[in-house]
Amino acid sequence: MAQTLLAILLVLAGGYALPDLARWRDFSWLQVWTAQWTRASGDAARPRFAAALMPLLLFVLCSLIQFVLAHVLFGLPAFAFGVAVLYYCWGPRDLDADIEAVLKAPDSDRRLSAVQALRPDASSAPLAFESAALVEATFSAALSRWFGVLFWFVVLGPAGALGYRVVQLMARNPAFNDGIDATQRDTLERTARILDWAPAHLVALTLALVSDFDAVIATWRNYHAAHGNGYFTLDLGFLGALAKAGIDADVEAGDGYATDVSNPLVELADAQKVLRRILVGWLALIALVALIVLTH
Repeated sequence: MAQTLLAILLVLAGGYALPDLARWRDFSWLQVWTAQWTRASGDAARPRFAAALMPLLLFVLCSLIQFVLAHVLFGLPAFAFGVAVLYYCWGPRDLDADIEAVLKAPDSDRRLSAVQALRPDASSAPLAFESAALVEATFSAALSRWFGVLFWFVVLGPAGALGYRVVQLMARNPAFNDGIDATQRDTLERTARILDWAPAHLVALTLALVSDFDAVIATWRNYHAAHGNGYFTLDLGFLGALAKAGIDADVEAGDGYATDVSNPLVELADAQKVLRRILVGWLALIALVALIVLTH
């Protein structure tokens, strides 16, 4: 666990110190592979079979590489491989930079253009410059760019991070699922929701701890009561509702330079601060687990 924490800290530090390296987060090879298989001639079942199992095959391959490297030079190559995979799967866009582009935009036209980078899904409808829409989109983007890949890296190592990112791309990016039939797209989307379920709930719990606990928990309870699906479903819409409630409570309490919850820029700036607190909370939890493991 200590190596996992160190790997995460190195990736975070590298992202801030060397932002230009983000251009290496290129998954065009996955797009090429998917397109080749879906256009393959011969047995019609072949492309469907390969497209559906590609995330699993990549997960197994990455796990094998990690296993082999763990037995070489005291595991140092395995550690380096883990850092590289986590950095590769992070983002791919810098969420902080996208938020800053909105906050510092010189005019409304460029601000609205910058807002579109916060959409978690490039194929979704244009994002309105409104408080609720911005906060919900920012938290959804944070789940995909930060917390989902971080969670599965901690649980399953580099293979978990890679598997999560590949499923996200194939399920929600049209460039990666072009040619895949509707049934498989539905399967990939369901898999993406399953992979998001645990990190989304952990983000919600951490949000309650770093913002207004009562407001977040009450909204969480009311959301599930209104929808009647219970807590153990793949409906992750609660996260946007909780985020808005927590950010509103922070802003109204004066956690910043203004208290206007209808101001999208005020809400977005506070959302950025709260997401950073959540990330720090996750790192603190990992550090605590690492300390417990080292002392036993």
